[in-house]
Amino acid sequence: MSKPQTAKPAPKPPHRLLLGERRRLIVEHVEENGRATVEELAKKFDTSAVTIRADLEALANASAIVRSHGGALPVMPVSSDIPLNIKETRRHAQKLRIGQAAAEMIRDGETIILDSGSTTVEIARQIRQRKFESLTVITNALNIALELSGLPQIRVMMLGGLLRQTSYSLVGPDAEHALAKLSADRLFLGVDGLDPEVGVTTPDPLESALNALMIRVARQTVAVLDASKLGQRSLSVIAPVRQLHKVISDNSAPAEIVEALRNAGLQVELV
Repeated sequence: MSKPQTAKPAPKPPHRLLLGERRRLIVEHVEENGRATVEELAKKFDTSAVTIRADLEALANASAIVRSHGGALPVMPVSSDIPLNIKETRRHAQKLRIGQAAAEMIRDGETIILDSGSTTVEIARQIRQRKFESLTVITNALNIALELSGLPQIRVMMLGGLLRQTSYSLVGPDAEHALAKLSADRLFLGVDGLDPEVGVTTPDPLESALNALMIRVARQTVAVLDASKLGQRSLSVIAPVRQLHKVISDNSAPAEIVEALRNAGLQVELV
């Protein structure tokens, strides 16, 4: 006669984290992954989205994280002005695709502005490979001017000013004075951060002031940036997103930020 089977004990309910412990782990998760959405945090910690939003607000008020649209970002140092030669090595494949998509927008006879940056220099490299009969390029970047030198069909107009060693860019009152006298069909703006709520940002106040003027003298502004910059905020605000016309980024862009930008009336192209 077989023995009756003993019932297996019921599984223990999952360990419920204390408030402080959960918030500490949220900060660790955001720092390790570079960003986090409310949905993924709610799933990870088995709690509601309302609770996670409250956690994020409390952590943002304590300067432990940076609140972004639909989630959170790690706290970045104010002086996160990374040298251009290092920037160019990061996410290069994505920047190349963005540069190709941006160059396809350019038409013969146009006057364009190329802001300094590791993504805008890819646009300049694409311009070299295309058969333009006539093109005027205004830039404040030494490396972009050199990239386009020696091409008789490309007229390069270099802005003067103070040289920033980290970005090879010229900024300051002299650059602004020269730019104020010009007009352009299209600006390709490279930025360090684009947050739907804050706008486009960059670490340097002088660069920010010149970028804001670039937007004013151009008929169309196209922000070009890889997806790692979406949701990020830097020290100086250049302009709110409503002053942009289009954003070109790569196809790893967070869906919630893309949706927010499109809801703000921007064209968003992912490559």
